[in-house]
Amino acid sequence: MLRFVLPLLFALPALPAEPMHTLTPERASAFAKLALKGIQKEYPHKPGVVWDKAGDVLNPKAQHPAFHGCFDWHSSVHGHWMLVRVLKLHPDLPEAKRIREVLSRHFTAENLKAEAEYFTRKDAKSFERPYGWTWLLKLAEELHTWDDAEARTWAANLKPLCEIIASRYIEYFPKQTYPIRSGVHSNTAFGLAFAHDYAVAVKDMKLRDAIADRAKAYFGKDEDAPTRWEPDGADFLSPSLCEADLMRRVLPKEEFPVWLGKYLPGVKDRTPETLFVPATVTDRTDPQLVHLDGLNLSRAWCMKGIATALPVGDPRRGVLLESAAKHAEAGLKHISSGDYAGEHWLASFAVWMLSAE
Repeated sequence: MLRFVLPLLFALPALPAEPMHTLTPERASAFAKLALKGIQKEYPHKPGVVWDKAGDVLNPKAQHPAFHGCFDWHSSVHGHWMLVRVLKLHPDLPEAKRIREVLSRHFTAENLKAEAEYFTRKDAKSFERPYGWTWLLKLAEELHTWDDAEARTWAANLKPLCEIIASRYIEYFPKQTYPIRSGVHSNTAFGLAFAHDYAVAVKDMKLRDAIADRAKAYFGKDEDAPTRWEPDGADFLSPSLCEADLMRRVLPKEEFPVWLGKYLPGVKDRTPETLFVPATVTDRTDPQLVHLDGLNLSRAWCMKGIATALPVGDPRRGVLLESAAKHAEAGLKHISSGDYAGEHWLASFAVWMLSAE
């Protein structure tokens, strides 16, 4: 498990201050409460669907019986992933029984069959591409790697949808000539990163190799990323750091440090400054501005991942880990803000940042 080099304080209400080295049971419990609330909350809801005819207009739960809460489909998916993750790491949580009850109710064969069938619709070809796709595969990976009887049942029920999503990666990305370098849902690098983790975990070599090929084609020759332009006003991902976090997965370990030196030449000197200073959030009730809390968390996990891919003694490791700690502190203070705009999704980012291997 990755660890910070600096002690930090965790400011989620009702939790004691403690060094932020790991996902403690107390933190896992606090995050689980937020996710349990969110994934069962049908409204407000942002559908993100295409209606082809009047009969397509359904309420969220009828449209997506498994993933209808948390404001939108992808947030629901990573809210479910988060519950699986915290229960897997801390099986004795006070919320364990409730988590299992909710997951069992949502992850029925019937519900997940309906989710898979939705993706076969012609008008759903680009639905949740690639952000929802990659979180769905992260959920599948979590279930696949959990030695638990119920998890095996849930994984089996999820398999038809996983197979559709995996096939979409192989079908679509060779046709996407140019990568999308945004700081939001359409980001190509992030869309490939978790899918690569899934492919490695389930030993889907066809998918793994396809992702590696596309990543190298998109980003292998990149140099001097325009990091001085980051962040944009509604980013929850760093385009430059997501790319580097993907490339550490697909490049040989001896090649990645060289590639990184060309791509982010200012890391050793902490330049540009804006990449190493946490983003400022001015209104956590605004669903776009609160994205920047997520940016601080995702920057932290990317920096930690990139740092661990560098040789021991590389001065860039310390710079990245120090900045990761600062970003984590900034993001973790506001997971529980009291407003649904951030509370329906930020805990998932926090759990991955704290527990990523």
